Amino acid sequence: MRIVLLGAPGSGKGTQAKLLVEKYKIPQMSTGDLLRAEVAAGTDLGKKAKAAMDAGQLVTDEIVLGMIQARLAKPDAKNGFILDGFPRNIPQAQALDAMLARLGQPLQLALLVDVTTDILMKRLTGRRSCGSCGAIYNIYFSAPKTSNKCDKCGSSLTHRSDDNEQTVGKRLGVYQQQTAPLANYYKAQGKLRTVRGVGVVSAIFKNATDIIESQIRPLADVMSKIESAAARQAAKAKAEEAKAKAAAKAAKAAKAAKPIPAAKAKPVVAAKAKPVVKKAAPKKVAPPPKAKAKSRKATKPATKAKKVK
Repeated sequence: MRIVLLGAPGSGKGTQAKLLVEKYKIPQMSTGDLLRAEVAAGTDLGKKAKAAMDAGQLVTDEIVLGMIQARLAKPDAKNGFILDGFPRNIPQAQALDAMLARLGQPLQLALLVDVTTDILMKRLTGRRSCGSCGAIYNIYFSAPKTSNKCDKCGSSLTHRSDDNEQTVGKRLGVYQQQTAPLANYYKAQGKLRTVRGVGVVSAIFKNATDIIESQIRPLADVMSKIESAAARQAAKAKAEEAKAKAAAKAAKAAKAAKPIPAAKAKPVVAAKAKPVVKKAAPKKVAPPPKAKAKSRKATKPATKAKKVK
């Protein structure tokens, strides 16, 4: 189950958160506790947060969301969580919804511990505490038997300097302006449920668990079945994929191991002997007839021309 607790300072939501943790065995994630743990561990987020606080600045929403995401990754948050003290305004709620959507762990319930302003004033201004044993009293609702004395150890009780009407009034004013609108934000999502935070603590807790059982348990059972079916389907698909890969690998290996057949030699075809063609004997050609020999008799010289005197 994934729950965010809403309520003004002095509403008692911190007390209810601890009781819910004990009953459902899921962690409570308080931004204050997360900051202290990260700073003490010296993580990167813790160093960034410490640097901001040392500089007198507010720790950014990005750092807080990073701490919440890191906390969600731990094994004890597998079955759910309870957010207390964050978100404090609508932009933070939107950023938280976006982060949880990416992780596949959306909020299932926003539980508002509702207490009227006049009762809140009495609860905060009337607080008294024992510095020795840590016992808490309230002069209006649970006063000690002896004024200003601890019933357990007899030590003097102290009153915090910021538990005065002026300071408390400012804190409640900031809550009404910034955090109270979250009720309508989660109401629009159909996730808001309200428990009256007045009366005996155990009775308030009983009302809170009744709301959780009626709103979340049925949904959680359905979601569990859906998630189990999806997990089985994913495992089956993964097994089939692995089987197909193994078969392909085996086929490839078998193909590589198969000897390559030698190339078939082409049959040698004897060249056809060319037929011997006998050359015809050259025909005897009769020599040309000899010219008749000229008569040895000298021809009579031509008559010389007479010399002209």
